[in-house]
Amino acid sequence: MDIKDFKAGRMIDGAGYKYFLPEKINHSYVWTDETINKLLEEASLKIGELNAFSRFVPDTDMFILMHISKEAVVSSRIEGTKTNIEEAFIEENEIDPEKRDDWKEVTNYVKAMNNAIEELKSLPLSNRLIRDTHRILLSSGRGEYKNPGEFRRSQNWIGGSSIDDAIFVPPACDELPDLLSDFEIFLHNNKIKTPHLIKVAIAHYQFETIHPFLDGNGRIGRLFITLYLVANEVLEKPLLYLSDFFEKNRTLYYDNLMKVRLQNDLGQWLNFFLTGIIQTATSALNTLKQVTDLKANLEKEKIMNMGRRSKTALELLHYLFRKPVVNVKQVQEKTGLSAKAANDLVKEFMDKGILSEITGFQRNRMFVFDEYMNLFNK
Repeated sequence: MDIKDFKAGRMIDGAGYKYFLPEKINHSYVWTDETINKLLEEASLKIGELNAFSRFVPDTDMFILMHISKEAVVSSRIEGTKTNIEEAFIEENEIDPEKRDDWKEVTNYVKAMNNAIEELKSLPLSNRLIRDTHRILLSSGRGEYKNPGEFRRSQNWIGGSSIDDAIFVPPACDELPDLLSDFEIFLHNNKIKTPHLIKVAIAHYQFETIHPFLDGNGRIGRLFITLYLVANEVLEKPLLYLSDFFEKNRTLYYDNLMKVRLQNDLGQWLNFFLTGIIQTATSALNTLKQVTDLKANLEKEKIMNMGRRSKTALELLHYLFRKPVVNVKQVQEKTGLSAKAANDLVKEFMDKGILSEITGFQRNRMFVFDEYMNLFNK
C-alpha cells in the first residue's frame, strides 16, 4: 500500500455516541516521499552507531537500569506524575506519603520494562506479553482498579470530562479482538518487507488509536516501541526510549496522531517519529559516551589512589552506576563491610565529591551520585 492511499478508519455510530474504527494495518507499505527516505536512512545509521557503541564498550549493561528509570519517570510524567529520577531509586518508606502513588507508577514501570525485556529472551512480542506488562505496570497505585493485564470490556475516551465532549473516542470494545489480532499479525508478518522503523511507527499509532486498556495505554504504547526494536534485533540493548522526545514535543505528538486519524496523513506521522528516533539515538549515544568517560575518570583519578580500599571502593562505584541513590546500610550489604567501615567509605566518597547527602538529616541519610545523575537530568 502506498501511504498516500492510506485510510485511517471511519466514524461509527455507537450507543448514543460516535467512535473511531481504525482500518487494519497488516499490509506492506511503500512511499515516494524522499524526506521519509532521508530520515529513515539517518535513523538507521544512528541506531547502528548506538549498537556499535554498546557492543564494543564494556559494562554498558551497568547503565541500562538508569536509562529505564529515566524513561519510567518521563513517560509517567506525560501522564501527570511528578516523581523525579532520584526518587525512583529510593525505597517506598523513604518517600513522602503524598507522593507514593506517583512513586508506585514509576517503579511499576521499571519492573514492567525489566520483566518484558527478560520475557523477550524466550517469548515473542505479542498481545499476551503486552497484557503481562500492563498487569505489572498497574499492579499498585492509581491504576490497580483499572483491570490490570486485561483488555477493556467497556468504552473509554481521550480528553474531556465525559464521552460527549471527548477529543477522541477509540473503537468499541467488541471491535478489539479483530483489531488486536490484526495488530499482532502485523508485528510478526515476515512477508512484509517494510523496514522495522516504519513498522513500529505504524504499530505505535495503531495501538494508541485502539487504546485497548482502561488505563496505561500511553505508557504501554511508548514502552512497546523499545520492546519491538529489541525483539526484532534492530536495537541490541534497551538503550533507546522516545518518551523524552514525545514529552518535549507533546503537542506535536498528539497532533500528528490525530492528523493520521482525521486526515489520513500517515507520512507526517512517519516524519515526526523518525525525527524522534534520530534525536533520541543521538542523545543516548552522547550520554553513553559521557557516562563511560565519567566512569574511566573516576576510576583513574579518585578510586585507584585509595590504597587498600581501592578494591572495595571500585565495587561501590560500579554499584552506584546501577543504583545512584544509596544509604549506608545498602553500601554495607553490597560490600560486606561493617557499619562503621561502610560509613567511613561513604564519607570518603563525599570528600572526593562522588556522593552528596540529600536529606539533611542526621539519621536515615540518603546519598546521591550527582555527577552521574546529572547526565540523565538534562
